[in-house]
Amino acid sequence: MIKPSQSYTIWFSQRTGSTLLNTALASTGVAGNPAEWLNYQWNDPSSFKLENLENIWQQGTTPNGLFGIKIGYEQRWIDVFRELFDLTHEASSAEVWSTAFPNCNKHIYMTRRNKVRLAVSWLRAIRSDEWHRIAGAPPKECDLADKYDYDAIHHLIQESVMFEAALEDFFTQNGISPMTVVYEDFILDYEGTVLKVLEYLGVSTESVKIAAPAFDKIADEHAEQWVQRYREDCQKGWPNVRW
Repeated sequence: MIKPSQSYTIWFSQRTGSTLLNTALASTGVAGNPAEWLNYQWNDPSSFKLENLENIWQQGTTPNGLFGIKIGYEQRWIDVFRELFDLTHEASSAEVWSTAFPNCNKHIYMTRRNKVRLAVSWLRAIRSDEWHRIAGAPPKECDLADKYDYDAIHHLIQESVMFEAALEDFFTQNGISPMTVVYEDFILDYEGTVLKVLEYLGVSTESVKIAAPAFDKIADEHAEQWVQRYREDCQKGWPNVRW
């Protein structure tokens, strides 16, 4: 059994570049494999057992003992691990998490400044079923001409805000100051951002090779039309238009 000597977590909400970051880090071979391990097979975590966690350790740990995982904060997993390791309610949520993922004292918080564009990107992915586009691959054929939905975009903005509120609460309650990676900055400086993350994790960058971005940009004219239409619809009748 491989048990990591140190762990880190990428905390994210949808459409913040987390998959781009986790593939970049995994490509180095020295930064764990911070995939979405808990979301692949465990929509219902009630049957989760220690051997499942050990299998995740195996898959997510590089030979230097570093383990990575990415996840949107979910209280249910804290509850599962508290029970799995028979931890008292006095143990903080961070202590519970660090028991499941040993020495998890590094936290990366992924966010996106423009929540309207985040929500539009999220809705476009839902409508087209194109969540990522492998670099160099052609766009998936889909008809988005009449798929604008004000209520859906508005809901996804609120959902992203609640995602981040839960994360901020987790950080504040546990005295955690995470490294923040902002989507808009990340896509402008891909390699520089990955190098900063590696330095934060304590990984030597002297001979590290970072793979080229694994994905191409998906946003298109439909997404931009939805952004502008939502911007206008949301502020209709406002005496002071903010954007």
